Amino acid sequence: MALRSVSLDELAIDDERSFAHVALYGRLKQALLRSGHRFCIPQASTQLGWDRALFLNLTYWSGEASADVLCDRNIQADVVAHVAWHHLVGRYLGRRAAAVTEAGSPVPPSAAALFFAESIASAFDLYLVGRLIPNAPDSGFITTQVPLMAERAQEAGLSAAAFAALLEDVTAEPERAFEDMRALLLDTAGALLVCRGPEEAEAALERFEGHRFEPLLHHFELSNWILYARAYAPLPSRPDPVVQPLDALLRSAPVALDWLADNCIDVAGQVP
Repeated sequence: MALRSVSLDELAIDDERSFAHVALYGRLKQALLRSGHRFCIPQASTQLGWDRALFLNLTYWSGEASADVLCDRNIQADVVAHVAWHHLVGRYLGRRAAAVTEAGSPVPPSAAALFFAESIASAFDLYLVGRLIPNAPDSGFITTQVPLMAERAQEAGLSAAAFAALLEDVTAEPERAFEDMRALLLDTAGALLVCRGPEEAEAALERFEGHRFEPLLHHFELSNWILYARAYAPLPSRPDPVVQPLDALLRSAPVALDWLADNCIDVAGQVP
């Protein structure tokens, strides 16, 4: 089945009303519209199966490749935000990398850069959970994502009561939850990338036990991150000179999301 390329304004965004109180969502959507980012959908009067679309997205998820495949002309609002973060952070990192290397042309993303963008896009889901539970508890996003998170947390050994308490913490401080989740995802992915077998990988995972969001790690399909980075980026021999200082900046920022919004969403074409 052939796919055709469309822009965001040609798609119908589902569940968007639930996000009306999330100002960052509106900024992400507008930035994605301005960027000209494209999506792949089936030809008119046809539909792509969910399993096929999921396979294509998980296998070819690089933001630079614009391989955002949809089953039809509908897209969920949370997916708009996820794609926007991928695209905007990837673009920002590319500009920084070109400046650092004085290449003057696009630089292929490193594994650390791939993980940095994906950790931001994925951790934003947890921020949305914290924002939507009090304001739109019946939204499609909450009714689908929270049960999935609960299932993964239970499989990791977290009781229902402990998971409910975790959600209360996320709701109380969604910005803090975002940054804690982002840092955990980035650290875990980086540790797993260089592991040479299951024993080393299990030891790496054990280092993160005790982190409040460790029971949610497998919700974010880290195996796909690792396999994709190993396929498309060289194993790191030293810290990424672009990602490392940016990561440190976010960890020390009063509100990491504010910094990201100011520098990745609203400042187009500039490199501080």
